[in-house]
Amino acid sequence: MTHRTVGHPPGLPDHDPRARVDAPDPDCPVEIALAALRGRWTTLVVRELLGGERGYSELREALPRLSDKVLSERLAQLAEAGVVTRFRHPGWPPTVRYALTPRGRELGPVLQALWDWGAATG
Repeated sequence: MTHRTVGHPPGLPDHDPRARVDAPDPDCPVEIALAALRGRWTTLVVRELLGGERGYSELREALPRLSDKVLSERLAQLAEAGVVTRFRHPGWPPTVRYALTPRGRELGPVLQALWDWGAATG
């Protein structure tokens, strides 16, 4: 029997067959997480939404260098990944608000871990 410290370093699942691949696999949990966060600005949009529900114009104000096209793309990408929910409130004019889903809120510690890792290596 192999000792637990032999094999993958701590944090990688020895027991999950999805961890024993020899090429990138789109069903790999790490690949799924990275795909959800792909693209420039995505982590900053998530960061803003970690503070609570926001309207499109509030996101634009918080990230003034982000173009409308890219913001729209990132919000659509995050919604498709199940990270963001779009709420359309009736009225005139109708308002649209964006919020993180429960799964999206789970990205807070993930982004913090990425920050910590980057700060320690940079």
